Amino acid sequence: MKEIEVKIVNHSNNPLPEYSTKDSAGMDVRAMLDEPITLRPLERALIPTGLHIQLPEGYECQIRPRSGLALKKGITVLNTPGTIDADYRGEIKIILINLSSEPFTIENGERICQMVIKEYVKATLTHVDDLDDTERGAGGFGHTGVK
Repeated sequence: MKEIEVKIVNHSNNPLPEYSTKDSAGMDVRAMLDEPITLRPLERALIPTGLHIQLPEGYECQIRPRSGLALKKGITVLNTPGTIDADYRGEIKIILINLSSEPFTIENGERICQMVIKEYVKATLTHVDDLDDTERGAGGFGHTGVK
């Protein structure tokens, strides 16, 4: 497993994001709130974290939902995965939405999402008139059936 250094500034009173287990891919990120925020059903909000990161060139930080929060409470990250680019230095803020039928209150320090650091490649797009044929072709959206 490859390890890299990511510089982080933490303006919150919460612990730094951390991996829950040895083989976790994502680090839990906590809300930084002066007072609780209640999300009504289908309501969304931008939740501050107090975190600023400096990623090495060629890396991004993906913001993903926490599966337990999504399953048990219906709370998820709206633009999943959210992308933090290597040249962004602003505060990481999380767009949460309540997809349940019950209000949900977010407290300061609550684990609201996870962040995954990923290496990426840059593509050079080449304009062409036609693409090579494949067995699948243009089939999509269930074209192979249900079973």
